[in-house]
Amino acid sequence: MKLLLVEDDREISELLSEVLSDEQYLVDVASDGEEGRDFVESCDYDLVLLDVMLPKLNGVELCRQLRAKKYQMPVMMLTAKDATEDQIDGLDAGADDYVVKPYKLGELLARIRALLRRKTISVSPILQWGDLCLDSNTCKVSYGGKGLKLTPKEYGLLELFLRNGGNLLSRSKILDNLWSFEEPPDENTVKAHMRRLRKKLSKAGAADDFIETVYGLGYRLKQNLQPGFS
Repeated sequence: MKLLLVEDDREISELLSEVLSDEQYLVDVASDGEEGRDFVESCDYDLVLLDVMLPKLNGVELCRQLRAKKYQMPVMMLTAKDATEDQIDGLDAGADDYVVKPYKLGELLARIRALLRRKTISVSPILQWGDLCLDSNTCKVSYGGKGLKLTPKEYGLLELFLRNGGNLLSRSKILDNLWSFEEPPDENTVKAHMRRLRKKLSKAGAADDFIETVYGLGYRLKQNLQPGFS
């Protein structure tokens, strides 16, 4: 899952982005409202965490602009403004949740999970493809009942493939979904992570081409291994 944090307090943004990264989220950070708007227009996000008191463009107005442009991702406002009228303004602008600072990290993470579940309410947290099983609630992956120890990037790759079924994913699409603007790699980085992921799958008993390469185009899960096939 890819999140955007729009927060001008550097100490808060660094702490929160570290906590979210530890929870296997990929996080981009914007330090003002205009930069946050540019990020949203440049990339697909599963959730936006939005401070209200922001330079250049405040969070309420940014949220209002995003909804006016038909962006549908969940928006959670994080703010020290706790007056009832402030909460009403934020929710009326299109926010899905309004969290008052200081907040407890455990509660904040639970609220984030709740919004992401609401976004994908029709999608099971258990993702399967043949003998491969990924539980997005626990971040555990197994093949044929055997657990796989994956790095965060390897886990992200596998989850991305599973959520896209047998659809072809180009290297640029993978980069957009799994790397932040602050760590832009080249396409050879995708190849390296793919090679290591395939090696781990192979050791667990998967076919060498469990993730197929479509030369010149990208990668996809092997078609005859979808659920319901042996």
